[in-house]
Amino acid sequence: MATLRTRLKEYREKSLMKQSELAKLVGVRRETIVHLENGKYNPSLKLAMDIAKIFQVSVEELFWFEE
Repeated sequence: MATLRTRLKEYREKSLMKQSELAKLVGVRRETIVHLENGKYNPSLKLAMDIAKIFQVSVEELFWFEE
């Protein structure tokens, strides 16, 4: 089974952004960002696209699947 991997935390920290700030920008709870960063939650396509837009990168740059 494929596992979702992410660079979300790396991009967020590079931008000096708190989890709560990112959550507010994309309209989710901070806990959702925590779970995304820990690989415990698969984002909807809309959420993934909204986050990628904030960091001005492609969705594939932030999220990918590994076998």
